[in-house]
Amino acid sequence: MKILDWYILKRYLFTFLMMLLLFIPIAIMVHLAEKIGKILSNDVPFDELALYLLNFTIYFANLLFPLFLFLSVIFFTSKLANNTEIVAFLSSGVSFTRFLRPYIIGATIVAIMALFLGMFLAPKASQGFNEFKYKYLSRGKNIQDTKDVFRRITDNDIIYVSSFDPKSKRGQNFTLEHFKDNKLEYKIFANNIKYVEEDSIYQLVNYYKRTYDSIGNVTVEEKRNENVEFSFDVDDLTPVNYIAETKPYGELIDFIDKEKKRGSPNIGRYEVVKYKKWSLPVSVFILTIIAVAVSSIKRRGGMGVNLAIGITIAMVYVFFDKIFGVLAEQSDFSPLVAVWFPNVVFGILALYLLNNAKR
Repeated sequence: MKILDWYILKRYLFTFLMMLLLFIPIAIMVHLAEKIGKILSNDVPFDELALYLLNFTIYFANLLFPLFLFLSVIFFTSKLANNTEIVAFLSSGVSFTRFLRPYIIGATIVAIMALFLGMFLAPKASQGFNEFKYKYLSRGKNIQDTKDVFRRITDNDIIYVSSFDPKSKRGQNFTLEHFKDNKLEYKIFANNIKYVEEDSIYQLVNYYKRTYDSIGNVTVEEKRNENVEFSFDVDDLTPVNYIAETKPYGELIDFIDKEKKRGSPNIGRYEVVKYKKWSLPVSVFILTIIAVAVSSIKRRGGMGVNLAIGITIAMVYVFFDKIFGVLAEQSDFSPLVAVWFPNVVFGILALYLLNNAKR
C-alpha cells in the first residue's frame, strides 16, 4: 500500500504547487494591470516595486491558501475518478478511510506550511505590502483612527484627544486623567499637544492642571505653554488599522493584551487576525475531506461537474469567512465565533459528505 500512498501524496502536493504557480502569476499580472497607472505616475523605484510584488505573492498565497488546495484536490481526484483508478483501488479491498490516508498526510504537510506562513512570513509580507500600498497606491486614505482617540496608556493613566494628526504629530483638545487607588489624583487639559521627537517631550498649549488631595481640596495650575514627558509613545496613540497583520504571533498576543488595557475599540479586528492564524491550518483538513468526498465519484458530466461543485462550495466558504470576519470587526460579535463558525459548518458538511462517499 505504500505505492498507493506515495502515488496519491505526490499528486496531492504536485497539483497544489502547480495551482499556486499557475494562479499567483495571473494575480500579479492582473494587479499590475490595475495599478500600473499609479505606479508610473508616482515614479516607484524598481527595487521597491520588486519587493512589493514579492510581498504581494506571499500575502495573496496566505489569503487564498486553503482554496487553492481545495481546487487542486478536486482537480486531480476527479482525474483519478474519471480514469476509474479510484474504483480499482477500492475494488482491491482498500477501504475508503484507508484510501483517504495519503490525503490526510498531505493535508498535514500543507497545514504545517500554512501555520508557519501565517505565524512568521505573512506578517512581514503584510507590513511591506500595506506600507507600499498606502505610500504609492492609496495616498490620502485614512489608515489610522485619528478622531476621538480614547486610550488607557498605563494602569493609572487615561488620555483623550479629539483629533490627532500622525504626520505632524499634533493633537487637539488633549486630556489626561491620573488615578491612584481608583481615585482621581490629577487631571491635565490642553487645547493643543505636539510631540517633539528630538527631545522626546510633548508641548502643551494652554496647559491646565487640576490636582485633588485626599480630603477633596483642589489645586489649579495654569500655563500658556508647558513641556511634559509622558510615559506613552506617540505611535501608540493611533496605531495603523492593519498593524495586527504585521505582527508575528508572539508579538500579536502581547499587543492585544496591551490594547485591551488601553481600551482600544479595535480589539475585535485584532482578535480576528489572531484566531485566523489557527483556523486556516484546520480548514486545510476540512476542505481536503470535502474535496475528496465530492470528486471521488465518477459523474456523467465528468471533471467539469466536480469543479463546478467545488467552486460553488469555495465561494460559499469565502462568503461565510468574509461576512463573519467583518461582523466581528465592526460590532460586538465574538471574534472567536466569527472565525471558527465557517470551519464548524463546513466540518459538519465534510463529515456528512464523507459518510455518503463511503457508501
